[in-house]
Order: sequence, then C-alpha cells, then structure tokens
Amino acid sequence: MPVTTLDPKAALVVVDLQKGIVALPTAHPAEGVVQQARLLLDAFRRHGLPVVLVNVAGGAPGRVEQSRSLASLPADWTELVPALDRQPQDHVVTKRTWGAFTNTDLKDHLTRLGVTQIVLTGVATSIGVESTARFAYELGFNVTLAVDAMTDMNADAHHNSITRIFPRLGETGTVAEIIAKLDQRSA
Repeated sequence: MPVTTLDPKAALVVVDLQKGIVALPTAHPAEGVVQQARLLLDAFRRHGLPVVLVNVAGGAPGRVEQSRSLASLPADWTELVPALDRQPQDHVVTKRTWGAFTNTDLKDHLTRLGVTQIVLTGVATSIGVESTARFAYELGFNVTLAVDAMTDMNADAHHNSITRIFPRLGETGTVAEIIAKLDQRSA
C-alpha cells in the first residue's frame, strides 16, 4: 500500500547505518541508501519530528548456523556513519539483536514522545529493518517503510521483504513521497 498519510507525531528510525554494516557488500550501493536516509533525516529534523539512530553491537544468545563474532571487528565498526550528521536531540539506540525494540528503551522513548507512527530506513532490509518493523507493528505503531532508503546483503531477501512482508506491516513508499507528505502537513 502506498504512503497515504503521516501521523502528526511520526518518528524516523534509521537502522544500522554504521561504519561496519555499510562497508559490507550489499544488493544496492550503501552510499545511495545513506544519501536517501540523510534526506529523510533533514526533513524530519526540519519539521521538528523525533529521530532515532540505531546501531548494532552484538547478537542474541543462542546457537545459530551462521554465527558471526563481533569480537574481532574493527573498533569503529559500530560508529554511525558521519553522513547522518548526528544531532544532540537525536535518540541513539544500541541493539544486540536484530530488532531495535528488543531489550532497548525504544518503545518507552517513542511512547513518552507520543509517537504513533515510525518511518523506517536502513540496512539490512530483511534483518534489522524487517525485525524492527514487525515489532513496531505488533506494538501498535503505524509503520511506513522508505523502500529506496534500504538495502540488504541479499537481493532476493530484499525483494521478498519489500514485496511480500512490508505491505502486511504498513505502507511502503519512496523518500520523495514521504517528504512530500511531511511538507504537505506544513502547507
């Protein structure tokens, strides 16, 4: 479903646009995703709406077949990319699971601000973005997904999330469409 509206109190949640993640090979150039996310960041900040910047610094406990150790990664792996231009009013969430809500203060932060809708962007579409979208939906937030401001390490997984999963969790649209909805509210 295309973007029909943005709630008066929407928040932008930017998932895992950090040095270590954007350096990985992705289906679409990570630089373009960061640029699109920056356009959304500028628009949300201009409209005085909340911004949440998420990074990942660990993994959930338990056995998995495709484990990755974060112990041997470079020291700056978890640092947000400078292009996000982190501002003092931005809320930063460090997660240790796929989704940004699990064992973090994200839900409490958004609830305290009266947020009823989140707009999501980031990497990886089928992991961090999708997990965060699923949990937001379950918590009762309206969800909008900026499909041209995300990518995945796997093109098929990206396509599956955008075409099959996201339309069941919320509305999908482009960065330009989302910004146009923000600007219409101020007109």
